[in-house]
Amino acid sequence: MERIRTIFASLIIITLLIAGMALLPEETQAQDQTVKLGYVNWAGTVAETQVAKVVLEDIMDYNVETTMVGVGPIYAALAEGDIDAFMGVWLPLTHKNYVERYQEEIIKTGPNYKGAKIGLVVPEYVDIDSVEELNKYRDKFDGKITGIEPGAGVMKATREAIKEYDLDFELLTSSGPAMVGSLESAIKKEEWIVVTGWRPHYKFAKFDLKFLEDPENVYGSKENVYTFHHPQLAQKHPEVVSFFHDFRMTTDEVGQVMAWIEDGMEKEAAAKKWVEENKEKARGWTNPVVVSE
Repeated sequence: MERIRTIFASLIIITLLIAGMALLPEETQAQDQTVKLGYVNWAGTVAETQVAKVVLEDIMDYNVETTMVGVGPIYAALAEGDIDAFMGVWLPLTHKNYVERYQEEIIKTGPNYKGAKIGLVVPEYVDIDSVEELNKYRDKFDGKITGIEPGAGVMKATREAIKEYDLDFELLTSSGPAMVGSLESAIKKEEWIVVTGWRPHYKFAKFDLKFLEDPENVYGSKENVYTFHHPQLAQKHPEVVSFFHDFRMTTDEVGQVMAWIEDGMEKEAAAKKWVEENKEKARGWTNPVVVSE
């Protein structure tokens, strides 16, 4: 009888061990299926990151964690592997310095969309057309350019523009949403205001705006927006790198998602709506391709 109890107890222990071992791969798999995306609180980057999150989760069965980080720290986090990918890299000019600093630790794919643009932006009713004219009307602008986060590429370019054009202006730092708030307040009063701007952005759909001409080409020509990823992502999930390789949205499509979010729709709901209305295109991004990274 004692022997039977011993055998029975041993069988229970073995069964529990087997059951425990069976659970381990599932937990490990859940961890392995997690993709960490970093983003900066810029409307376009938020929109495309949310669209990518929806496709990765709903179509490709990944778990996606998103983390908002400042523009400088996000490149450091990417280089360290704290995040797997960042979808808001503007090249060849805006983020050139960051890419050069971390070029040995991060890898480019994309572009996500083409034809982006940065520069100084004013309402259409402002009666100037060029950066060269700003000093002449300094008082109307209160001698200020309303900017965003200090580390943003458009801010660096604007500091260079102030020197290049010898502008007697102060560059104010804030955030993307705060900049839009200042712009909206000025437009309601038909006051003159100049802000750091970029396209695509929902403010161009919401307000009548124009870029000031930049004859010295300080802000460069049109740019493309890329995804950069940490090298380990290609080793862990080559199909995710393939997805980023194929991910393409037009500036109008990104603008549509931004507009829905601006109108009050939750970010993920806006992304899901876009993916639902563009299923064929979204699924096309998930077909594996051969990538070299």
